[in-house]
Amino acid sequence: MTHDEQTRSPEARSRRPPGMTDASVEALGILSEALEAVERARGRLYDFHQLTGGADLRLGEAVTRLREAGHTDHADLLEHEVVGRNVLPGYWTFQMVEAYDDTYYEPFRRVEERIRADLADGMRHIQEAEMKESRRTHGHPDHSAQPPGRQ
Repeated sequence: MTHDEQTRSPEARSRRPPGMTDASVEALGILSEALEAVERARGRLYDFHQLTGGADLRLGEAVTRLREAGHTDHADLLEHEVVGRNVLPGYWTFQMVEAYDDTYYEPFRRVEERIRADLADGMRHIQEAEMKESRRTHGHPDHSAQPPGRQ
């Protein structure tokens, strides 16, 4: 939460900064949705990284068991052709994650943050905050404007 957000009342924290237009709120909402999609894609990339890495470790176990079962030729084939193999030319999955973070994810986050700072005093999820404010029942304990401790 920015300093400006901290100094506003709970109700004011649920509203857009003064002078902000509906078009700007909509544009920032779309930008936020795009960032959320990128966050989900990044999570899938980490899933891919962990699943592929785990599979490679299991392949090593399969090599050991094939050797123990007397299938040395098959163990050698698996070990030489698949275990430790690049998933893309020159890349293991951790390198894909790092390249994605450095090339796309971090620049996207920085630009989104800069635009939000310039247009909305750094406020996030303005559309959602306004929707919450319009849908909540004022005075109901389970419909408070802000989470406990942020009131």
